[in-house]
Amino acid sequence: MATIHVDGKAYEVDGSDNLLQACLSLGLDIPYFCWHPAMGSIGACRQCAVKQYKDADDTKGMLVMSCMAPAKDDTIISIDDDEARDFRESVIEWLMINHPHDCPVCEEGGHCHLQDMTVMTGHDRRRYRFRKRTHRNQYLGPFIAHEMNRCITCYRCVRFYRDYAGGGDLGAFGAHDNIYFGRHQEGVLESEFAGNLTEVCPTGVFTDRTHSERYTRKWDLQFAPSICHQCAVGCNISPGERYGDIRRIENRYHGEVNRYFLCDRGRFGYGYVNRSDRPRRPEWRDESGHEPVMLEVDAALERAADQLRTAQRVIGIGSPRASLESNHQLRELVGADNFSTGIVAGELACLNAMNRLNRETGVATPTLREVEAHDAVLILGEDLIQSAARLGLAVRQAVLGRRDTLAEQRGIPGWNAEAVKTLGQDTFHPLFSAYPTATGLDAIGETTWRLAPDDIARLGFAVAHALDDTAPPVEGLDPAMRDEAGRIAESLLAAQRPLIVSGGSLGSQAIIEAAGSVARALSRRAKQAGLTLVRREANSTGVSLLGGESLEWALHALETEQADAVIILENDLYQRLPRGHVDAALDAVDTVIVLDHQRTRTWEHAHLGLPAATFAEGDGTLVSLEGRAQRFFQVFDPRYIRPETRIHESWRWLHVLKAGLEQRSGVDVTLDAVTRACAERHPALAGIVDAAPHADYRVEGLKLAREPHRYSGRTAMRANLDVSEPRAPQDPDSPFNFSMEGYNGFHRPRREVAFAWAPGWNSPQAWNKFMDEVGGHLRAGDPGVRLLEPQPGDYAYAEGIPSAFARRDEAWQVVVLPRLFGGEETSLRAAPIDERAAPPTLTLAAEDAQRLGLGEGEAVLLETQAGRVVLPLHSSEGFPAGLVGLPAGVSADVVSGAWGRLHAAGADDVGNASDAGKPSRIDREEDRP
Repeated sequence: MATIHVDGKAYEVDGSDNLLQACLSLGLDIPYFCWHPAMGSIGACRQCAVKQYKDADDTKGMLVMSCMAPAKDDTIISIDDDEARDFRESVIEWLMINHPHDCPVCEEGGHCHLQDMTVMTGHDRRRYRFRKRTHRNQYLGPFIAHEMNRCITCYRCVRFYRDYAGGGDLGAFGAHDNIYFGRHQEGVLESEFAGNLTEVCPTGVFTDRTHSERYTRKWDLQFAPSICHQCAVGCNISPGERYGDIRRIENRYHGEVNRYFLCDRGRFGYGYVNRSDRPRRPEWRDESGHEPVMLEVDAALERAADQLRTAQRVIGIGSPRASLESNHQLRELVGADNFSTGIVAGELACLNAMNRLNRETGVATPTLREVEAHDAVLILGEDLIQSAARLGLAVRQAVLGRRDTLAEQRGIPGWNAEAVKTLGQDTFHPLFSAYPTATGLDAIGETTWRLAPDDIARLGFAVAHALDDTAPPVEGLDPAMRDEAGRIAESLLAAQRPLIVSGGSLGSQAIIEAAGSVARALSRRAKQAGLTLVRREANSTGVSLLGGESLEWALHALETEQADAVIILENDLYQRLPRGHVDAALDAVDTVIVLDHQRTRTWEHAHLGLPAATFAEGDGTLVSLEGRAQRFFQVFDPRYIRPETRIHESWRWLHVLKAGLEQRSGVDVTLDAVTRACAERHPALAGIVDAAPHADYRVEGLKLAREPHRYSGRTAMRANLDVSEPRAPQDPDSPFNFSMEGYNGFHRPRREVAFAWAPGWNSPQAWNKFMDEVGGHLRAGDPGVRLLEPQPGDYAYAEGIPSAFARRDEAWQVVVLPRLFGGEETSLRAAPIDERAAPPTLTLAAEDAQRLGLGEGEAVLLETQAGRVVLPLHSSEGFPAGLVGLPAGVSADVVSGAWGRLHAAGADDVGNASDAGKPSRIDREEDRP
């Protein structure tokens, strides 16, 4: 700690900070542009000048850039000094010389760091009267709009894009006062994190293109704290709504998880919420196949109850994309013996293995913040940028952390970004990865192996044996692979905090067990290791902890007529198992009830469809891959703008349906009651009641506001329906109001912050006001509660080491490869994600393609016992021979581990291939978010 003196007052600060960060952490306002809490200082903008004095006797002082000056003990500075204030105002003036002053039409207006800093410095008169420098803008893809004339040359964009996120196609071109930030030519930005430019940029150069088409100022959006549903990482988000549509998603700061950044799927994949073809009222279909009949709620529930009362046995199929509360309510309705998780058997086995290893290896799962502090990484069977992108970004920071270590050894502060970067150059902490194809982290990896899944597992088991010779040896291991395993083991032992990353992306339980064996070995060597295991969907961890049977078990019960009714919860079964298998099961039962918010193939088979709420229209709890239970809150009530809508949370539908079957009255239920019941029934989930404040939480006697205090137009929003404004919706399930009335300040610490705003701070930099220190944690603590922690004990190593992968002459083993854009069913329904997704291809080793006489881009038929797919060929030099790679999200008829034949596709093959092999395109105009 250090004592600094600011304008005559003494403050205790962290002596490792620079003066700018120290002052901001104290709540003092200093304007800045180029500095960013996650990226450090470069001193480019000169905006953060303060007067610094040598000692108490110095009356003259000198101007310094506070972002480049350390917060040493007994430092004396003045923020309010006249010379410093005049200098800061002059900096704004020269930065604004070429700025267009187009705030009224700029989409960043009201959300703009440049506006905030201009007001803060007092610059309010324009003296420059000459011609401005102008630039042409570029098309940068479906996510980002470009307006280069607003640039103030802070360099934040390229520092984030290139240095932090590892992108290579955005740069700074030109010199002096004519700098251009863009691509060398127009085209889609290649980075999976490009969307963060919309928040990193302090002006309106990079704006959210998906927001542009239905634009609303920030102060006119209604927000709620939420959790990203597009993968299992559990990033915190702030969705903004207007007129019943989600208009944009912003990053919501969480000090242990995502902090300042999101991946592009999480930021732009919300379009399915706004689709016009969503089911919004209950639908009944009879056996005649006629068009469905729209029902009112009571009629729908009566029909459902009538059908279920006559059923001998009802099977419930849950979903890893539905909340814990909804899955629990379904389990309570049908009974524990009749509940399926809705997850296929192979994946469910992997999930159960991961839950066990998280408890039994003696190694904890690090938070994303902790991941960045690890100094050696071994990744087995995961391409993190595709399967858990935000985790991949954290691993990148861990590998780059070698620069910080070198800087610390030489006395260079970590915030001095360019000095640290120059010192480190291409020096990284060791990263080893094994995966069938190239991954997004290969460029910074020490060694990468392109291996079949069984060989990846064997490598992992070999590393465990090299770490601890009591671990089972790997028989018949290639000598070169044994040497590599020994080298990896040496690097892991030499590290202070090694990290093991694996998961279920390749569908191999052996890979997961191998990662667990490495973690056990490190634990026995008393290393402070970490073990991170990647799950596929938002609530995969939670549903597996809830317990239940596999999806195959449920369909077998239906197909063999062991049950005559089924309730399917937010789950498109055709995305999980071959069409023939699902068709046979659903056709065999008398009653199919589906709850979902999308019109899926499974919905089209329902006798009764009940419209479920999306994450934006309901509340619930998810459990992330870290084992952190987190609450998402309803952003808006869909019935307020569209009174004809009958959308409800699935847990509410199921509760009322159960009450109707039991002929009970008084069926009102709240989220707190359902969450509490779920926690009481399932000991592994007992902590979820503490994941967020209860509905009775108040600040100064007030509920929390969902809307900024400048929210406008509420009285006119329903004027087309009724000139009389109805009462604002009431929310019994959360501590939030559907209005601007309520507490929205930052002085009283709270974990659940719907949106970041503070006086003078309208941009995302307002999050600094809610933290214990800038870049630290929320003052009231970060949201959520951990459910998975290591249990004491000495655990045995796994024994089931697979044999080496053996190629076959006329067959290829399928590996389904995750992909960030196009590999997740709900986000693919968003037009920008659909547009961004690369065309799917079959990946084959170049030698295999040559042997088959197949050329690049040629249509190829992959035929397995369960189904067939026709896709263009992509031949890869490094891809393991004997494997064929299929992108995730293309076909559920072909699964990892299956063996299939390959040959050039003819016209008949294309026509007879699975429809799932040709992903449907969605309407780009009507359904664009």
